[in-house]
Amino acid sequence: MKNILALGVVVSATIVASAWARDDKDAKTPAWRSLFDGKTLDGWEHIGPGKMIVEDGIIRTEGGMGLLWYTGEKFGDCVIKVVYKTATKSSNAGVYVSIADKPKDPWFAVHHGYEIQICDSEDDWHTTGAIYSLSKATSRPVKSPGEWNTMEITLKGKRVQVTINGVVVNDFDPATAVIPERKKEYEPERGPRPEKGYIGLQNHDDYGEKSHVYYKEVSVRPL
Repeated sequence: MKNILALGVVVSATIVASAWARDDKDAKTPAWRSLFDGKTLDGWEHIGPGKMIVEDGIIRTEGGMGLLWYTGEKFGDCVIKVVYKTATKSSNAGVYVSIADKPKDPWFAVHHGYEIQICDSEDDWHTTGAIYSLSKATSRPVKSPGEWNTMEITLKGKRVQVTINGVVVNDFDPATAVIPERKKEYEPERGPRPEKGYIGLQNHDDYGEKSHVYYKEVSVRPL
């Protein structure tokens, strides 16, 4: 009887310890924080051509090339999650990270930040998941137009990792990367970006409904 009681105490203690361990692990995982409330663009500012429209809980691009940037704070050492879909394979937009300062125009974000491209019809250096013209996408796990994709951008120090639908498509370390020569004036200027910067969403084209890109979630989780 004593052995049975002792065994029961050990099992109970093990269960409690396991529960504590799970709770402790969960407590150490920071929660996602939404930057888009699904109703308004409060906390965001649009600059440049075109606009962003909120309808049915979704941000829709209209015209361009413009920039919608989050004004509240700079971000570093975090994961940025963007859930988006495109109207066609050639729909064009992007997600900006590490923008060095408050942008006065869309081109500041191009030349003083990183653009993670959204456009499924371009080459590997300019396709979805590429850090535009600086680091090519190594895979294309995007869904068909009209279906939602999840892009996660992990910023850690100066390193930028991009996953799309759970697949790593870019792992860019500017300290070791072989960056190609800049060939076009619309490609970003080469040079360092800050470890903390503003983020933004791009609206790029003015070709009607076929060019739309839709964003339904923009969230951040600190590392």
